[in-house]
Amino acid sequence: MTDKNRVLIFDTTLRDGEQSPGATMTHAEKLEIAQMLDEMGVDIIEAGFPIASEGDFAAVSEIAKLSKNSVICGLARAQLPDIDRCWEAVKHARQPRIHTFIGTSPLHRAIPNLDMDQMAERIHQTVTHARNLCDNVQWSPMDATRTEHDYLCRVVEIAIKAGATTINIPDTVGYTAPRESAALIRMLLERVPGADEIIFATHCHNDLGMATANSLAAVEAGARQVECTINGLGERAGNTALEEVVMALKVRHDIMPFDTGIDTTKIMGISRRVAAVSGFPVQFNKAIVGKNAFLHESGIHQDGVLKNVETFEIMRPADIGLNEANIAMGKHSGRAALRAKLRDLGYEVGDNQLKDVFVRFKALADRKKEVYDDDLVALMQDSSANTDSDYLQVKHLRVVCGSDGQSADLTMVVGDEEKTVHAEGDGPVDACFNAVKAIWPHNAVLQLYQVHAVTEGTDAQATVSVRMEEEGRIATGQAADTDTILASVKAYVGALNRLKLRREMVGEGADSKQVSMYSH
Repeated sequence: MTDKNRVLIFDTTLRDGEQSPGATMTHAEKLEIAQMLDEMGVDIIEAGFPIASEGDFAAVSEIAKLSKNSVICGLARAQLPDIDRCWEAVKHARQPRIHTFIGTSPLHRAIPNLDMDQMAERIHQTVTHARNLCDNVQWSPMDATRTEHDYLCRVVEIAIKAGATTINIPDTVGYTAPRESAALIRMLLERVPGADEIIFATHCHNDLGMATANSLAAVEAGARQVECTINGLGERAGNTALEEVVMALKVRHDIMPFDTGIDTTKIMGISRRVAAVSGFPVQFNKAIVGKNAFLHESGIHQDGVLKNVETFEIMRPADIGLNEANIAMGKHSGRAALRAKLRDLGYEVGDNQLKDVFVRFKALADRKKEVYDDDLVALMQDSSANTDSDYLQVKHLRVVCGSDGQSADLTMVVGDEEKTVHAEGDGPVDACFNAVKAIWPHNAVLQLYQVHAVTEGTDAQATVSVRMEEEGRIATGQAADTDTILASVKAYVGALNRLKLRREMVGEGADSKQVSMYSH
């Protein structure tokens, strides 16, 4: 790499991000997110784990064929069948990459019961095999931050000599701190022969809330690739967030003179889309992309930004593709205005999608006096669920509630069959959920039920999020409507659709944790 100030962005939303419990994406959703990442300027897209399932293989293979700019990478354990399967998936890409890994810390060496020499031999064999298939090979020592330094230097040298062109140093359990992260990269650059001829990468988890800080510290120490995800999605507490790294480098270019090729104006759009398809809403106070990131309620702050916005804002909303004017739209607004407004909010919609969203928008405008930006965002998120392609669809709902009791009459489409039931419950939501269970019997347990108003007023849309667990599998659902009860049912049914999809992807009776254990 000739430009020492160029930091490569390696996005693993479709691999590590999708391993978040409940964040399973459909094939079409993966292709959509991959296209957005490609257009955004992401250097490397880790599209999945090809050997994990037929669905993962198909998605990685299709993304490889469709990519125009990004390197397309697949993950593989340090096993020859994994590497072969990975190559079969990525080989059609203009720029393919094989990423193979093995756990090198004492805790992880004990799992396959390999001593140091046996593991070193495994690393040499598998990296060599990968390099014989592909000239772009990345190797990761899983749990590197808890690996003995002498042994880490030894195996990194072996991987480089075997042909690895990128060495990734993962903080698999989010244990390290910025000073340690930087010191580890410096040590490897100083001690390992050939380290100056390859790229060092950093992959940080956020268990202690320091993932972004650890990644930036590694960059300052000499790492030139950051592994991250949109919205920080990922195992447990998540990963380094792409938007945080990119904007931190942009805002603090004075002390971190590093450049990325990311089109930052696309950040908000892809953040919202990932939130919608994963079912993981972005927390309001999330850095960069949270709803409150550019809002001011304090009188002192409001007065300051009115006089000079820089007094309390270090970046402009427009820098991340966020529309600065919260102009309300109404029932007289047309398709062209809606398309323009959605574009301002970061959504590029095709004609067919616009037609569907416009119908929803008109229905919402008939029920609300004004439709604000946040209403449209909720509308777009809701449009990703409860579609005609879903196996379970809510068709009609009538709820009776009051001091005399609560009941629900629900009609759903299950596959190609329409079913109607009457159910009662301890409240209107409980009655509705009982009705769903009567139509579609299941053993899923409701772990989370959360409601919040999108905007102010009694006619505000309610966004409902649910999380459900079934035999170790977790799925989330999210829906928005001015009718809180209807939104609740749609979110609940959305989670059931995702659980069904997850069963099909992993396989009935299979170990539901088999995908998650591949994280590094």
